[in-house]
Amino acid sequence: MDKLKLGIIGLGGRGQSMTHVLARMKDVEILAVCDEYKDRAEKGGKIARRDNPLITTDYHKVIEIAEIQAIMIFTSWESHIPLAIEAMKAGKDVGMEVGGAYALQDCFDLVKTAEETGKQCMMLENCCYDRFELMVKNLVDQGKFGTVVHCEGGYCHDLRGEIAFGDKNRHYRLRNYLKRNCENYPTHELGPIAKILKINDGNRMVSLTSTASKSCGLHEYFTLKRPNDKELIDAEVKQGDVVTTTIKCENGETIVLTLNTTLPGVYSRKFTVNGTKGMYREDGDVFILEGEKPRGFIRREMKMKGKNHVRRYEHPIWVKYRRERKKGGHGGIDYLVLRAFVTGLLENRYLPIDVYDTAAWMCITPLSEISIANGSQPVEIPDFTHGMYKNRTERNGGMYDLS
Repeated sequence: MDKLKLGIIGLGGRGQSMTHVLARMKDVEILAVCDEYKDRAEKGGKIARRDNPLITTDYHKVIEIAEIQAIMIFTSWESHIPLAIEAMKAGKDVGMEVGGAYALQDCFDLVKTAEETGKQCMMLENCCYDRFELMVKNLVDQGKFGTVVHCEGGYCHDLRGEIAFGDKNRHYRLRNYLKRNCENYPTHELGPIAKILKINDGNRMVSLTSTASKSCGLHEYFTLKRPNDKELIDAEVKQGDVVTTTIKCENGETIVLTLNTTLPGVYSRKFTVNGTKGMYREDGDVFILEGEKPRGFIRREMKMKGKNHVRRYEHPIWVKYRRERKKGGHGGIDYLVLRAFVTGLLENRYLPIDVYDTAAWMCITPLSEISIANGSQPVEIPDFTHGMYKNRTERNGGMYDLS
């Protein structure tokens, strides 16, 4: 297979940026683009870098194209799983943007469809390819952290402006925050942790409890920024400002996830790994290995001390990425996750984030919603692998082999 022929569905801000990255790949051809808004679809057609791609507002027309081998889904959260199911039933593999599910049954249906059709569905969780997350995974795999006991992650991102003007900028977050109370965006923090703890590869998540704070941030923001919109100011915002979810794993590890997107603050994924021989904490810039002098470094500014330190333990994929001087969104992680998807399908390999991972990560959203609604009661997390996780190991000789 010389080129992977793709159809793109969803061309908002995220869809456009990911399409830019795909269009620059020499072994990718974008045959069709679609968005429910005509102007976005037409812009996607220009980004596609192909003579006369199909430009449409009807996603069915994209899925129906026989030559298309894979569908890329960059739409709103609500439509991810239904579109993925329809695409797989039409014989297409699927690359799907991040976001939580809306019902637990949707996750079961996603897995069932992949199993019945033999098609692959990969969540495009770019944070699994972050330089620091991969560095820590590399060290954990080498045993330098000893036994990992506890991990933490978060999505702390002041999104009040994006949410509050969702009805004007055609963004879906506003309606979600008005109607739901849950861990609505779990995979940025959970994905890298799941790979470190080998979830679905000998380990699994067994239960969670989730607790939401009161909701004040958006109401105050509406009052300040949209003072003439009485309907919005008077609306009940169901989404708690801070949602804390604690997950118990079968092998005894614990995971804590924090969602904080409606209060002022700096961006952080709170990535933390605690082992018996070492630890890493993003917040506080702390990195310690047993027997070595405690080290600290600035994560974002990447001062020279930190740069030298991270290179000492660099994951091979980042060694190659820096050597080849590739470019992609979010500091390169968009390129890396898309490259994993494209390379895997072109070489007929098992994708590194499979449908079982996708379902397990997405189900945290509806399960957290149930836990919150029931006073933070524990909720069981299903095993979507039907017990296969006990005997599975990381596929393809390396989860992140992009050669």
